[in-house]
Amino acid sequence: MTATIGAARTAVRHMQDITVEEHTLTLPLVWGDDADTRTIDVFAAVVSRSGGENLPYLVFLQGGPGHEAPRPFRSPSAPSWLDAALTEYRVVLLDQRGTGRSTPVGDGDLSRGAEAVAEHLSHLRADAIVRDCEALREHLGAERWNVLGQSFGGFTTLAYLSTDASSLDRVYITGGLSTLYRSPDEVYALCYDKMRDASERYYHRFPAHRDRMRRLADLALAGDLTLPDGEVVSLSRLRSAGSALGTDDGWQTLWSLLELDPASNAFRHDLAAAMPYGGRNPLYFVFHESSYASGHATRWSAERVEPADFAADPTLFTGEHIRRDWVDTVPAFRPWRDVALALAEHEWPRIYDAAAVQASGAVGAAAVYVNDVYVPFEFSMETARLLPGVRTWVTSEHEHNGLRAGAVLPRLIDLAHDRRVR
Repeated sequence: MTATIGAARTAVRHMQDITVEEHTLTLPLVWGDDADTRTIDVFAAVVSRSGGENLPYLVFLQGGPGHEAPRPFRSPSAPSWLDAALTEYRVVLLDQRGTGRSTPVGDGDLSRGAEAVAEHLSHLRADAIVRDCEALREHLGAERWNVLGQSFGGFTTLAYLSTDASSLDRVYITGGLSTLYRSPDEVYALCYDKMRDASERYYHRFPAHRDRMRRLADLALAGDLTLPDGEVVSLSRLRSAGSALGTDDGWQTLWSLLELDPASNAFRHDLAAAMPYGGRNPLYFVFHESSYASGHATRWSAERVEPADFAADPTLFTGEHIRRDWVDTVPAFRPWRDVALALAEHEWPRIYDAAAVQASGAVGAAAVYVNDVYVPFEFSMETARLLPGVRTWVTSEHEHNGLRAGAVLPRLIDLAHDRRVR
């Protein structure tokens, strides 16, 4: 592929012992349609440590969708895995299109009308991110490079292997071995099973919290839970705080919340922080179910497949299960109502090619989390079987955010290079 690049802008910054080269490319909004002249900017920071300026590239694909790449500052802002990565690679921190400094999507876009915004968002998926990566790789003069995909970034890596596997040396995937062919309904149904198990494990440890959650559910049903931004918290939004159980230390977030007085300011602020979707990254809400839509329309999949026991028992927590009513009850989402409704009906084209992935010859390593409540273990292993050259580390030591624990990436690098595991 030869990238069509309008303008390329570069800046260099020095921060303590690292160098950050900032690259901004002007790229097509719609790849493969020469008649469509719309463009966007795509930003990436190339990070190297002194002495590592000639190491191979590792491009980091962030989770989400809808989140920009982390920034390379020292702790606590820098990702915990960055030090390990910089011993082996120059790290490319890409702001995926629509996020960060890559022509970000925001409330200001809504003045164009819901139909135009929904159409624009339809060009921000993983296949387009792959095209952007290829343009950036060519701009940097790299014949091949490596990729680290976390969660949705792993989904994007699978899209990469579907079309441009020859550009990749080694692939690292953490919590991101998505299904290549199952429907969103199948994924979210299995995620409910995962959240049922996570809920029961939590209440087994803290049985008194079930009654506290039940009382909170009664308050939500009565319209008596209000957040600082004025949101009257629905029962479905309250239960989504259980999304925290998908992270290594998320149970602490939930425990601390349920110990608070519901009438206190602390509870209201902490509940707002605990729920997984907010206004900072509107893409995360309006675009989320599309990440599992390879040849499907989502039509509020998570809502449609809710099991009977979840409907009957308000103490069962949910994870990344979004609800249609949030476009009316959440102040940050109300302006996006018509966009979200339009995208839910959109017939998304296929994004993965299972045969191409299987034939890719990909080499690398993947962390698969047994108790992952977002990316189901069973479907991850189906995909892993198509990638014999990608060695899997199957573990219950970490939850979905294991990459941030710091020790995951060094283990994967050792696996991918056939070294003794540290």
